[in-house]
Amino acid sequence: MEMQESTLFVGEFHRTIDEKGRLTIPANWRPKTGGMDISYLALPTPDGNISVYPPKMVAQLEARISQVSIGDIEGQKAITELMSMAHSFTCDKQGRINLNDRLVGHAKIQKDVVLIGKLSTFSLFSDEGYEKFQSSYTVDGGTKAAVFQRFGL
Repeated sequence: MEMQESTLFVGEFHRTIDEKGRLTIPANWRPKTGGMDISYLALPTPDGNISVYPPKMVAQLEARISQVSIGDIEGQKAITELMSMAHSFTCDKQGRINLNDRLVGHAKIQKDVVLIGKLSTFSLFSDEGYEKFQSSYTVDGGTKAAVFQRFGL
């Protein structure tokens, strides 16, 4: 089940969860599949937001997780904890998604959500969580340049 064209998740979008708990994904982030259902995977992050993986990234994650030995007790516990909070979902015809209560609680999302594209994945923040993230990332231009250089940019 391959997407007809690759979706790039870029930009910042502010959305509100509706009365039925649905969140509308930006139109240019929605799957372009010709009617096929595409499943995404939402995971909690250690810094209190939600990271959303499209199918090609889910496949990479699955390959990495499958390499964790059953004898690696710490690794297995971490996988169990992470996946117990994970949520798999598809977009409806209007581009809306539902997240499970554990993820919404983890990110402290009330009504307003900030969606941040990270090229191959995207993150969901509460308004307060995104403000906290932004204020925690105040590095000088030289440090940012060094980080970008690490990525070959």
